Amino acid sequence: MTDRQFSRLDRILAGADQALRIATANAPPPERENPAGDLPPAELSESERRHVAGLMRINHTGEICAQALYAGQAAAARSAAVRHEMQQAADEEIDHLAWCEARLKELDSQPSYLNGLWYAGSWALGAAAGLAGDDWSLGFVKETENQVEAHLEEHRGRLPESDRRSHAILEQMKIDEAQHAAMAEAAGARELPQAVRAAMRFSSNLMKTIVYRF
Repeated sequence: MTDRQFSRLDRILAGADQALRIATANAPPPERENPAGDLPPAELSESERRHVAGLMRINHTGEICAQALYAGQAAAARSAAVRHEMQQAADEEIDHLAWCEARLKELDSQPSYLNGLWYAGSWALGAAAGLAGDDWSLGFVKETENQVEAHLEEHRGRLPESDRRSHAILEQMKIDEAQHAAMAEAAGARELPQAVRAAMRFSSNLMKTIVYRF
């Protein structure tokens, strides 16, 4: 029996199945060691703990959205090479998801209650970008990663200086996001229009405002 050649519809249905599993289950085990390693936990006041938990919940949801975007883009990608790049980036960001989830548990907190909704919306955006063409899809990746890198730097400035565990996680995530943006650019990413970049920033800021609390 010959191996089945999966159609775009097959990949879309597989992506929908993956969406349900990632948005509702625990993160898969990370392939890389947690950057926080054996760093000692910080002595945080209750208000600081809640603040750090809010920031890490945003980062966790951001990684949920990244998984969704990459899955949607991979499902709709026209070339096998681009699908491979998307899948590789998604696999690397599974580590981010697991690290953020572990840090939330350490802080006696939980992920966003709305992660299923964030995943569904992001997957649809990713699929739409993929259908627009691989160069536009890669441009979407590049802009997304650039914005995520900037917001991670902002979060590092808002964390208590003593919270070395959270700082270490966000620093490694920031390095990875920059590499993914460079990958997309090298693969032929098209520059997105200013209006699209602004809309992406607006939706990201809306998500962060909601997820910080819920």
